[in-house]
Amino acid sequence: MADGGREYDDDRTGGQEDREPDPSDSLRTWGAVQQALREHAGYSRAEFADLVRFSTHTVESVELGRRMPDVAFVERADEVLGNTGALRRGSRFVSRGRGDVGLAAWFRRWARLEREAVSLCTYECRLVPGLLQSEAYARAVFEGTVPVAPDEQLESFMVKRMERQRLLFERPTTPFSFIVEEHVFRRRFGDAGQMLGLFDHVLELSAPRNVTLQIVPFEAGLHACLDGPVRLLETSKGQRLAYSEGQQNGRLISDPKEVSLLHQRYDTLRSQALNARDSRGLLERLRGEL
Repeated sequence: MADGGREYDDDRTGGQEDREPDPSDSLRTWGAVQQALREHAGYSRAEFADLVRFSTHTVESVELGRRMPDVAFVERADEVLGNTGALRRGSRFVSRGRGDVGLAAWFRRWARLEREAVSLCTYECRLVPGLLQSEAYARAVFEGTVPVAPDEQLESFMVKRMERQRLLFERPTTPFSFIVEEHVFRRRFGDAGQMLGLFDHVLELSAPRNVTLQIVPFEAGLHACLDGPVRLLETSKGQRLAYSEGQQNGRLISDPKEVSLLHQRYDTLRSQALNARDSRGLLERLRGEL
């Protein structure tokens, strides 16, 4: 989930540790920096508003952390205030409003890395990975959390989940690999129509050439990844990192030896899972059984 309330990661909710102290912290920080640069340049809010072609009210809202600066605002503000690139770069780490309420600090780092990774691998044995979930499936997961999330929080979770899925479309040359246990797709939720929607959604998102979905069939038996779900990524600088989680906890892993071991396990499981074509065939058969 990674976007608010009691959430720990991108797929389910967790406990209370390592929380950011304020839901608007990154917004207020970016706004304060922009305000300081504006004042240093000698512009009043009204003058600055004219230069960036936004209303004075909008400038005030951004500077006080009440409003997310859109791309046009960031670009024009950076140009007016010296064209250093600082505001452009900083805007990449601004959390999107209430969608980040209570976001665990360590997962925020993983989410940033995820957006810039040159490759992403996910093994999941509990539920459909967040990047592949249909809207109905994601809502069912969020609604089933304990303690129950307020309606306002639930909607922010949904917005964040659907936003994250844009990665699959916005990065067509980044390899995305998913390995998912067969029983995950056999677990029913909602009615037949919602199950059909899930299968259609997963089939659509896994169709591009840069996205690979492999299913571990029941017949595969025991394997090397039974310790639990894991995610792996490689940065543009060649660093390999991992992320694992359990009940009420999650961990960003940077130790090279441990990350290497997890890669070995993932690569071994790849050879035991169905290939991409056979995995799609299995999903299509499960869809036809509804």
